[in-house]
Amino acid sequence: MMTLLGNRLRRDRVQLALWILGISALAYMGYVAGGETFATEQDRAALLAAAIANPVILLFRGLPSGSSEGALVIFLILPATAFLAALMSTFLAVRHTRGDEEAGRAELVSATTASRTRPLVATALHGLAANLVLALLVSAAFVASGLGTEGAFVAGFAIGGVGVAFLGLGLLAAQLMRTSRGANATSVWTVTALFFVCGLGNALGTPSDDLQRMESSWLTWLSPFGWAENTRAYDEDNAWPLLLLLALGLVLTGVSITLQSIRDLGEGLVPSRRGRAGAGAALGTPIGLVWRLTRGGIIGWVIGGAVVGAMATSLASVVDEFTADNPAIEQMLSQIAGGGDTEQATVAAFFTILGVLAASCVVQIVARARQEEAGGTVEPVLSAPVARVRWLSGYLVVGFAAAVLTVGAAVGASIAGILAQDGDRGLIRDVLVIGGGQLVAACVFLGIAAVVFVAVPWLTIPLSWSLVLVALLLGFFGPLFGFPDALVELSPIAAAPTVAGDDVDLGGLWWLAPVAVLGTAASLVLMRRRELAAAA
Repeated sequence: MMTLLGNRLRRDRVQLALWILGISALAYMGYVAGGETFATEQDRAALLAAAIANPVILLFRGLPSGSSEGALVIFLILPATAFLAALMSTFLAVRHTRGDEEAGRAELVSATTASRTRPLVATALHGLAANLVLALLVSAAFVASGLGTEGAFVAGFAIGGVGVAFLGLGLLAAQLMRTSRGANATSVWTVTALFFVCGLGNALGTPSDDLQRMESSWLTWLSPFGWAENTRAYDEDNAWPLLLLLALGLVLTGVSITLQSIRDLGEGLVPSRRGRAGAGAALGTPIGLVWRLTRGGIIGWVIGGAVVGAMATSLASVVDEFTADNPAIEQMLSQIAGGGDTEQATVAAFFTILGVLAASCVVQIVARARQEEAGGTVEPVLSAPVARVRWLSGYLVVGFAAAVLTVGAAVGASIAGILAQDGDRGLIRDVLVIGGGQLVAACVFLGIAAVVFVAVPWLTIPLSWSLVLVALLLGFFGPLFGFPDALVELSPIAAAPTVAGDDVDLGGLWWLAPVAVLGTAASLVLMRRRELAAAA
């Protein structure tokens, strides 16, 4: 068991360090940003009243628990940090279970005295230890902020507890799905769905008379995120919901161990769909093959883009109304968007999320190229009259098309929202400009991920996804945390063209477009002489 644990620690030492330190830093910076933006009791009370008066905001923020400085920081930062902890844990679980089965490592380990279930138990202990360290470091970050010890530990262990709960989910998904891609997709969409279930439950809750607190509806209690928020750190400091998080993680882990012991190695409990007897004509081309391999994920990203786009304009006028008497919120939106009136700032803020979705979409497609190469399935393709450059070009073309579809869905949904509400038609121009800017930003990630894939194949997946995470932190949270503009604009999604009043701000288009073009071209040139690289 110790050997298996040591192996997992060695393989994850860099990735886990980035996840844990990044989440802890985000927690501390949430305190810094909240303290500066909402420094007085009056500012904090006004923010909570505005959020409760417009419950849609509660879809993305936490559970209001009073206007104290600590409670407000938890309201602002807990959902984001808990969401990241959930993703960290599910990726860890799938990587060391279904991922090892795909790579053939699990079969070799199972042939030893380790048996079939001990590697899964080692993965569960590894994930539990990672979340314990995360809980302690986040608690330390809040203690260092001077907010108080008891609330700090409740908040830290709530975030770690969410990680434990979703660790069990990742282990279960790895048993159900036949591929790591399917297990990861199932986990991510489940995490996202439960996140919005929690937000919807908060929005449907009962506010206090002074609009400073919200009692969750029953819907919130269907989500582990709701359990974490109902600890109400720095207010009631309820520790008992932490037991629910731990119990869920343990139950799902136990179910996963049972399933691992009865299923065939390499198979999933959800049967794979049987293929057609004859392949379509499109599968005779690299582009058609790539589309067939990635279309399921692309459809998911496109749906996500449409949802973000619809919310961007449907909420813009509402946000404009309730910020009229709340300059603190208007300032916060303006910081995220980089200027413009409230409606423009709202669209820009939502389209920042769209930029992350489009970037994630193209990175996932390039990562699929690496998975095909590491799994050996690309060799039969290249044994046909298909050159390496043509094969990689298929992924780049599909990646670009997927980014266009994701952004296009958001733009179309936004315009439909404007027309349906008979809103300001001038906002259509803003949607087109900002959406086009985020498309360019996504192309930057496509080019960079392709270069990483060609130059250092074994770093394709961890480095490309790390770049997306850094871009999110800099582009979305950087302005709120007071980062220097030069640092924030290193994020393509923050440097993308936007609007400010009647003017179009080209932002960093002067470097975004060349990086996207040169990165794509360089990957194709370098691919001509690169040999296939097996899994590291």
